[in-house]
Amino acid sequence: MEWIPAAFLLLCVVNLIHAQNKPTIHTVVANVCEDTPLGAHAFRIDATDKDNDPLMYSLYGENATYFSVDNMTGDVTVARKLDREVYNLLTLGISVSDGNGFARKNMTVILNEANDNRPIFQGSKFDIEVKESTRTGTSLFRVQATDEDILQAGQIKYSIADVFPSNGLSLFSIAPETGDVTLTGALNYTGLSSYYRMKINATDGGGQCFYSEINYHSNIVFYFITVLDVADLDPKFLGLPYIGSVDENSAVDHSIYTVTAIDQDTEINDRIIYSIEDSKGLFKISSNDGVISVASEIDREEIGDHVKMIIKATESQPNIHGEYASTTASIQININDINDNKPEFYKCEGSGELQTCEQESQFEVDVAEHSLGGVPIKMMVKDKDKIKSIRLTLKGADKDVLSVEPQFSMADTVVQLVVKEPQKLDYEETQRMVVEVIASDPEEITFVSTATVTIMIQDINDNNPKFPKDSYLNLNVTEHSEVDTVVATITADDPDTMDKDNITYMLLPESIRTYFDVEPKTGVIYVKNKTLLDRETRPLHSATLQAKDSDGKPATALLQFIVTDINDQPPAINKEYYQEFVKEGSQLELQVEATDADEPGTLNSQIVFAILPSKYSEYFSMDPNTGVLRNQVELDREELDAELKGKIELNVTATDMGTPALSTVVNVIINVEDVNDNPPEFKNSSYKFSVKEGEKGAYVGKVLAQDLDQTTDFNRIALRIISGSFDSFAIVTSLEEQVYLGNITVDLGVDLDYEGARQKYTLQVEATDLGLKKAVATVEVDVLDVNDERPEFLPSKPVKVKENTTLTEAIGKFEARDQDGNHSLTYEMESLKCRCNGSLSPCDWFVLEPTGDVLVNPGRTLDYEMCDRAVMEAQVIDEYTEKGENYSLVAGQMEINIEDINDNAPHFIISDSIFAVVSETASKGTSVGGVTAMDRDTEIHALLEFQVSEVKFEDANKNTSITRSLFEAVTTQQKDIYIGIIQTTEGLDVTLKGKYLVTVSATDSGGLSTHTTLEIFTVDKSYRVELQFRNTRDEVVKNQPAIIRTLTAATKAVVEVVAIRDGATEESRASVGAVMVAYFLFSNGTALTKSEVELMISGPQHAHLLDQLGLMYITDSSTKPPETDPLQFISLGIMAGLIIVLIVLITSLVCTRRNYRRKLKAAKAMNSATMVASDNLKSGPVVPGTNKYTMEGANPVLNLNIDTAMVLDLDGESSDVDKVSLDSLDYSDDMNTSGKDTKPVMRKIQEEVEPEDNGPPEYIEPLGTALAQRSQEKGSESHTVGVSNPAFSTTDL
Repeated sequence: MEWIPAAFLLLCVVNLIHAQNKPTIHTVVANVCEDTPLGAHAFRIDATDKDNDPLMYSLYGENATYFSVDNMTGDVTVARKLDREVYNLLTLGISVSDGNGFARKNMTVILNEANDNRPIFQGSKFDIEVKESTRTGTSLFRVQATDEDILQAGQIKYSIADVFPSNGLSLFSIAPETGDVTLTGALNYTGLSSYYRMKINATDGGGQCFYSEINYHSNIVFYFITVLDVADLDPKFLGLPYIGSVDENSAVDHSIYTVTAIDQDTEINDRIIYSIEDSKGLFKISSNDGVISVASEIDREEIGDHVKMIIKATESQPNIHGEYASTTASIQININDINDNKPEFYKCEGSGELQTCEQESQFEVDVAEHSLGGVPIKMMVKDKDKIKSIRLTLKGADKDVLSVEPQFSMADTVVQLVVKEPQKLDYEETQRMVVEVIASDPEEITFVSTATVTIMIQDINDNNPKFPKDSYLNLNVTEHSEVDTVVATITADDPDTMDKDNITYMLLPESIRTYFDVEPKTGVIYVKNKTLLDRETRPLHSATLQAKDSDGKPATALLQFIVTDINDQPPAINKEYYQEFVKEGSQLELQVEATDADEPGTLNSQIVFAILPSKYSEYFSMDPNTGVLRNQVELDREELDAELKGKIELNVTATDMGTPALSTVVNVIINVEDVNDNPPEFKNSSYKFSVKEGEKGAYVGKVLAQDLDQTTDFNRIALRIISGSFDSFAIVTSLEEQVYLGNITVDLGVDLDYEGARQKYTLQVEATDLGLKKAVATVEVDVLDVNDERPEFLPSKPVKVKENTTLTEAIGKFEARDQDGNHSLTYEMESLKCRCNGSLSPCDWFVLEPTGDVLVNPGRTLDYEMCDRAVMEAQVIDEYTEKGENYSLVAGQMEINIEDINDNAPHFIISDSIFAVVSETASKGTSVGGVTAMDRDTEIHALLEFQVSEVKFEDANKNTSITRSLFEAVTTQQKDIYIGIIQTTEGLDVTLKGKYLVTVSATDSGGLSTHTTLEIFTVDKSYRVELQFRNTRDEVVKNQPAIIRTLTAATKAVVEVVAIRDGATEESRASVGAVMVAYFLFSNGTALTKSEVELMISGPQHAHLLDQLGLMYITDSSTKPPETDPLQFISLGIMAGLIIVLIVLITSLVCTRRNYRRKLKAAKAMNSATMVASDNLKSGPVVPGTNKYTMEGANPVLNLNIDTAMVLDLDGESSDVDKVSLDSLDYSDDMNTSGKDTKPVMRKIQEEVEPEDNGPPEYIEPLGTALAQRSQEKGSESHTVGVSNPAFSTTDL
């Protein structure tokens, strides 16, 4: 019985276990489109749990029906249609549970505009009357519409969609923003329309939210506009156009035509007064009825075929402008013709609109003899009457030679004469003819006119020209005669008068005209080309002389030209030039040959030879008859000009004996070949040069040598250094202007060093020609010192500079050195990179002076939070460098570290978590909330400390009061983020309803601080709900995330689990599963009661899931005694334990015998338990009457799988209490093993039959049945068996 106090003590400890951390809700505000469709995603609840427990989400509150939440993921979807115009803000309760506790928070759902309303027009009257005289630009009326949407979606723009009739579209406009309808065109009652129906459209600004497509809404309204007529229109003539007619010479007052006009203002209909403007006195009109009549005599031939007049109609009353409106119209009166004029003849000049005609009776015309056809005489016959009838005839002696056309005409026409007998038009017989043309009117024989036509006959060309002879064969001409030399004059005759002095001449064929030509008018034949007229080329030429008259009629004569000789051909030498090669000192003999193309056997073709004087002509002689050339002196090439390269050019002439004598010159080239008879020679016997040290391949100087021989075979010289070089110099031979140059350079592989062994060299240079003839010269070379060392950087130490500095002095300096004594060093920056966000990139925060000083760029501000380090690379340059590179081989580098200063205040990380305090977390030192903050500064400047600076309490009525400091902030750090855990400094009064407003400040080490305010809601313990599960505590803990998700989905609230405990009853130690103590919270601080939770989880979709998770029912926590202080609870436990001990002692005395039998059976059960494999059991023996179980959790007494955690919270580590009940057992006397049992783990124990019991008992004890693990003994009768409840322990049994 010693286990009883221990059990009560353990129960007391369990009640003191601290509750686990509850989840934190971060979601405070969510924006949801009002057009989000049902089932679509709205937002996700953001919640975290420090214990990383699975979370279950739920919604609660009066607006929870609008949304549905996935209790596992926190994704919220729309469950009911949303409407921003009904409510733009929804307060929604969020509950998040981690299975051990829950958090509740009220969040605000902002419904975003989605443009779901169309504009509505205001007003009921849509009719208006407008006078047609209303001015353009007048505002007629205003339409107004409203839209319940907001922002762009609620902005209405108006437009005119349609106007009937359609021509009204241009008459009206509407202001898109105000809806003012303005008249933009003139109204016209009669001309346009007296009525308009206007369709006005109101369209909102469109909007979109959930869907990407912009949604527009519009509405229409019809306005009816009636136009009122006013006296604003001029009268109008009817029946236009007006055309009347009257016979010429009609009587005065004879009526011709009647016009009619009306007032277009139909509602006014004023009387009309008629008048005529510009009638020329011929016509008049009646002012009342518009009848037009004759006013004076009419002659069509004078006034024309018609008369156009302007008639005017004027209203008798003034219009709206105070004026008498009027209109005019044109009327044409056609004048009918009568036959009262005879035909007349006219002489016309020009054509078309430029034609001018004058009345004429005398005409004259020229006609070529033998002409046939019409003869134009510029005659026209006209009859002034409109209806014409004209007959034409001829009279006179020559009327049979000609005829007149036309002979009859019904209109004014052109008259011409036609030649019928052209043979009688002969200029040689007569030069003049005269005829008369008669014009008469067939309808009136007295109407006759006569015109006389004189015809002058013109001569024509009808004869060919003719030469006196048919040929001219002996036309002599000297060759190469001067151009225009006359050879002969030959002319032809033509009897026609027009061809007198009008004959043209031409030589044929065309090719002859390159030699000779003829004057076209005179027939003079002359030389055209002096050069081509060459007897030696062509001694005889033939041609044809052609003569043509003015009409192109030809005549021809044959011509033959004989060319006579002159001395015009110089001798021709048979070669273009002569060339002969002869070695110097040898004899030359050369034959020159020539011919002459002039006539053979004459002086013109006889030739003599001679040498023209020149520089070397006296060295040679020429035979004048044979042309043989010989040298008179010995030839020496070195005596010749070197530029001639041994070549002597002579000019030899061949001259004829003609007058004048002609000659030809030929070039004779004599090449005197060289022999090697001269040694090389230096220009100077010694040379002196200098060269700078360290210049490989540098030019030193040149030596000059020459060989007087003139050919390269003998004067080519090779130069070489034969001594004194020490392999430091090289010489290259080149030729320049027949002088050989020896360019001496430093060897490419040698670097002369002034500081070395030699500063002076004496070279021996040898010149050798191809014949091995030699000469030697001495060359002295001095080595000069130069600046040839590169500068190099000295190591630079890292420098530091504080951010935001305004220093103008140097923060660092580059230093370099140069081994040359004479140098000038300057510094240039090659690159500057700053380390920003961990990577280097170009920047311009620093500058480098030429002196090497590094300065902060005055145009930039250093910011450690942006970049914390800079690397500058620089180059140093020696401005005095003479040789080699003038910059350092390795660039200098300086590291600039930017130091942080405290220039940034801490800033809180925004969180949408809402915190609540329930009764279980209201004790002192409990964590009720948290804040996070960070500082952009680093190191010591980023150290933060949280402090609660003020605490206020706001009750349910929004009344706020300042309270004492009930909370404190504990500062922790995770990497760069600081966390302030808000804990209670004393127990909170959970009976208060409202929320705590806790102001928390974050202060860095430099004193910069920032504040934020947390809302911590209080939840009364009356909202605590206890859920009874059939499963053990461990199973409930394992399924806690799924349980919380299901409860959240059912209640839409945050499920905050504060405890999970065993569900043992007070009447018995038997376990009835676990109890989960939880609160169902909303983000606004409210919570669900037990009855509300029961109602919400009773739905079949949730009840089924909860049943699978082991939920049995919700216990009534209200009947439980209120929680007390732990010491009080322990005291009560001790008292209850003493009472139970007393009861047990009394019962033990009464039931001694029964206990003995019970232990005997337990011993047998012990014997069976010892047979179980040791690896399948927990430590210690397994006996009935205890709570010991096997490794699988099976009680060997009942063979039931019961979690040991269900029974009084005892586990393997608390087995000492159970072992006490084994003391009274005899381990060796009463344990027997059945040999027939074949089960490896659990054996059936046969219950022995008590001999004193003859009949069956009222019932077989359940424990005995459980121990036997079988049915009734074979052969026994059926007995009543008690029901075994798995929730009972063996002790209860």
